[in-house]
Amino acid sequence: MPNEFPPTASTTSASTASPPDRAERRGVGVVVERRRVDNPWIEARWQPVMLIPADPTLPDWSVLAEGPDWTRHYAGTAEIALFPTEAENYKHNLDGGSPSAYVILRPGGPAPGVRLLAVTVDPGEIDAHAEAGDDVIEALPLPIPLVLWMDGFVARHFVERPFHKRKRDRADPEALARHRRTGLPQEPAQHG
Repeated sequence: MPNEFPPTASTTSASTASPPDRAERRGVGVVVERRRVDNPWIEARWQPVMLIPADPTLPDWSVLAEGPDWTRHYAGTAEIALFPTEAENYKHNLDGGSPSAYVILRPGGPAPGVRLLAVTVDPGEIDAHAEAGDDVIEALPLPIPLVLWMDGFVARHFVERPFHKRKRDRADPEALARHRRTGLPQEPAQHG
């Protein structure tokens, strides 16, 4: 069976001064739907709808299908990268019952007025993008070949770290007393 989501070449160059990049990467194609909405402030809503194998023959934003109020576009190819230091986040994604890939679209730019920013499987990375406010973030079901790839990556790189409850530091009354004395205004010295 051919690999529908083949590995992509590393975009970083290896140098002798830095350790080798142990990240693994896969390219995915993103299908986005533009749907007209009945709203006086916006004409349409953009929503990622599925991940497909990357197709280098399709230009970005090619129309795949159309209906009366909607159009599906091939938004382009994005790279999903897995890093060993983030294996715990990938494990949480897999253990959640419905492994997801998160597609991030950013409004603005040339036609069609939205651009494909990224695709990630790291739920922690989504928090940073959610704070931007305008980004469209959609969780999509992760295709089975990518689930199997991510599961193998987690099996090779995840290290269980035991939980250690920290003990509360006891307050030092002497330090608190010194802090209070230095925090008060001093009375002027008497000369006499």
